[in-house]
Amino acid sequence: MTDVLDVADVLRLPDAPPPVRRSAIPLVASLVPVLAAVGLWLVTGTVTMLWFAALGPLIALASVADGARAARRQRRLAARDAERSRRRVRSAVAVRHDAERERLWAQTPDMRGLVVPDDDIDPVWRGQGSRDERLVVGRGRRASTVRVEGGRADAASAAVRDEASTLDDAPITVPLRGGVAVVGPEPLARAVVRALVLQACLALPPDRLRLGADPVAVDDPDGAWLRALPHVGTDAATTLVLDAREAGDAAIVRVSAGADVPPRCAAVLTLTGVDRARLAHDGTVTEVQIEGVSREQAVALAERLRERARASFGAAGPGEVVALADIVDRSPAGAGLDVVVGTARGGAFRLDLAADGPHALVAGITGSGKSELLTTWITALCTRFAPDRVVFLLADFKGGTAFDALAALPHVTGVITDLDAGGAARALASLRAELRRREAEIVRAGARDITGTQLPRLVIVVDEFAALAAAHPDLVDLFTDIAARGRALGMHLILGTQRAAGVFRESLLANCPLRISLRVADAADSRALIGGDEAAALSGAPDQRGIALIRRAVDVAARPVRIALASSQLVDEAARAAVGAPPRRPWLPALPERLALADVGRRGDGRPDADVAHRTENALHADNGHRAENALRADGRRRADAGRRAENALRAENDLRADDVVLGIADEPEHQRQPPVMLTGRGLGVIGRAGSGRTSVLATIAAQDPTAQWIGSDPEAAWDRALALESGGTAATVLLDDVDALLARYPIDYAQAFADRLERIIHTGQGRVILSLQRMAGPAGRLVELLPQRALLATTTRTDFAAAGGVPHDWHESLPPGRGILDGRLVQFALPPTIPSISVTGPRPWRPCVPLTAAIAPAGAVQRHVAAVAAAAGSRVLTIDKAGTAADTPDDVPVVVVGDGEQWQRAWRLLQTIRADGEIVVDAASAADYRLLTGDRALPPYCVPGRDRAWLLRADGSVQRVVLTADHL
Repeated sequence: MTDVLDVADVLRLPDAPPPVRRSAIPLVASLVPVLAAVGLWLVTGTVTMLWFAALGPLIALASVADGARAARRQRRLAARDAERSRRRVRSAVAVRHDAERERLWAQTPDMRGLVVPDDDIDPVWRGQGSRDERLVVGRGRRASTVRVEGGRADAASAAVRDEASTLDDAPITVPLRGGVAVVGPEPLARAVVRALVLQACLALPPDRLRLGADPVAVDDPDGAWLRALPHVGTDAATTLVLDAREAGDAAIVRVSAGADVPPRCAAVLTLTGVDRARLAHDGTVTEVQIEGVSREQAVALAERLRERARASFGAAGPGEVVALADIVDRSPAGAGLDVVVGTARGGAFRLDLAADGPHALVAGITGSGKSELLTTWITALCTRFAPDRVVFLLADFKGGTAFDALAALPHVTGVITDLDAGGAARALASLRAELRRREAEIVRAGARDITGTQLPRLVIVVDEFAALAAAHPDLVDLFTDIAARGRALGMHLILGTQRAAGVFRESLLANCPLRISLRVADAADSRALIGGDEAAALSGAPDQRGIALIRRAVDVAARPVRIALASSQLVDEAARAAVGAPPRRPWLPALPERLALADVGRRGDGRPDADVAHRTENALHADNGHRAENALRADGRRRADAGRRAENALRAENDLRADDVVLGIADEPEHQRQPPVMLTGRGLGVIGRAGSGRTSVLATIAAQDPTAQWIGSDPEAAWDRALALESGGTAATVLLDDVDALLARYPIDYAQAFADRLERIIHTGQGRVILSLQRMAGPAGRLVELLPQRALLATTTRTDFAAAGGVPHDWHESLPPGRGILDGRLVQFALPPTIPSISVTGPRPWRPCVPLTAAIAPAGAVQRHVAAVAAAAGSRVLTIDKAGTAADTPDDVPVVVVGDGEQWQRAWRLLQTIRADGEIVVDAASAADYRLLTGDRALPPYCVPGRDRAWLLRADGSVQRVVLTADHL
């Protein structure tokens, strides 16, 4: 018999044993004695031998009896195994029911469970998320999640399954918003209503539940306990009323016996005894055990909740607003960053970011007062400290308006927002260079940390760090580095977020001992920040905004503090009181959208100091704060001398030579500089969409290079120019704009030949080749692949940018003209003084100059046009069939024999005679006949169709493009 299979989710019963088959009658065994007896009788002749035949039936009867006995034994064993398995399953079901019951009561405790918990954890106003605004109306039987399978065709197993499917003494819950009507005698119904209302108030804090009823009008005898509840009159999203006629999200009403139940009450609790009731809800009726609360008990519980709510507000108390102007510290500043930010226990509460930090983490959900806290802290620091003592970099990543009121403070070097993703990324990336710069300054001063220098402390404030980390994950390492080394360098972090759990790395948390938590939605966030659940229990009522729990490194537990509010008048006062030169920005401004070529090299944005810091980084960098202090303390004077030498070298590098070809300026926020960018390679490919500034880049190069030679966009002129450059062999800078468009204008054979010619020019390496195109495709793309440098301007799609060799992350949908990526850096290319115009000289007109000329043109209008041009030039025009009369022409009159390709094929001897001493003119419309009739395998000069072009083949084998027009005659 199979034993019970006990797994995590399903308990399994054995199926009923199959019926035992009846033993068959042993016919063969019964016949053998009969046959033997007959055989013996025949052999011996003795009649008594026939008695052995009686053994056959006896053996058959004995076999049947033995089979029946074995079947009864097998059934008894199967029954015992099945009963043992059922007992084990019943035991497992009981254990699981106990665990399920305990879990359900822990998730949704009734009023008794909230007031007298089974463990040391106070459940009041905690675990709101798991409760999901459900109300426990009593204890009763409900469906169980325990699953039992198996035991088919077995009545006893079916009973076990039925027992497992229901859970006794479990919390019976209904949605609070569905409404509950209590029907029964008035005293008992009032007690039950009091219990249900108090249960809701114990489970949900005043920021989530509002009692909208008038305590006197609704329940006059019970007015005292209702008035004492802190939920009365709050601005919570959910409103609970005790009168069905009042507007609200939920209702708990008392209904007299026999009266109509309000339709807004989905659950009806009909009292059937002192502690028993019948619950009708969702079409089912359930018997439940109820609980009631006396008037005195209700008053005591309401007062307890009132005190708890009052304690959550700190010393100021609910509804009181503390003005920062009334408590701000204006005394002479000390060495740290000590300021008053609020009140606690009746007195001013001070924070010193340098001593209590050096970095702080601030958490709070939307509406908890996080932005106001940051504004107050910054205003308090700006009021007490001058800009030469502390400066700020503010980053708002939750909409861009949190720090608008502080932007005018002279201490604020800049406000960056998520609305300018590119500017935010470059500003924050510049902080790497600021780290190196401060290291170099401390080295120069021979100091061990910032206190031995004149550098101001830099406080980096981020509102919504989680959004910043999601938008720029590469910057998380930067903030971790600042947290590790910031104390010695005078760089401090104040990072705000809505959720703390999972947002900050452990290495970042370890270096941020100052923790501030306003109200958070999850107890896990509270524990991650301040080590306890207190912040999750803070109320979200409007008059409770700004209550913060602050834990410094020296604190054993978090302290409740009422954060003061900074007014705009105090901010203006701090701005007026600040004196001294404006602070140095820790990052460079963005690249200009228009950059004149004459301005490159005179911007002064190379920031030698930043490069000095970069060159000394290997000697100064340390893995943590202690190593940084040791590195800054050792060999200070020697490293300062090395820094000065590096600065002189950088200045020498920034001095442009006369023969340098300047492209523009690069943006290097990580080094806080924007150095000039030179054309260093033997070639450059410029890729970008229409209007991206491709032509301007080529014109900028041409304006500085006296050897620059343009290949224009006219196909005929471009063909001739490329041929001349290939055969000329002189070192020059070749510039070709829109090479892909030019190649597209050629037929396939000409496009391939032109691309091959350019490729040979590139391979010779005698000069530079500068090409521009819209996208990397076809022959033009293969040409750009041969060039050593590539500038990626604005492209239409990210796919085009990646196909051109760019990193998809660097693609921007909208870039100003002339902005692009070169050698992995963002570059603003300079504008040329002028865009040169490329003059195109057309082919010379054809005029017969030899005694005999063959003209090949299609029959019809084209052939007539060729004949007219020849006649206008004073020539005698003959058809092929009349070519024999050419001898009658005077010697000073040229003869032109005109025919189409087929006619000339038939007059092959005449054509060869003319070719030996005369000239052949092939109209461009007869391009298909050119090679056949001339025998020239090389492509003739390209002729644009429809422009009256023709090829002139002389006796020496040279080919020239001519125009067939009579206008010049």
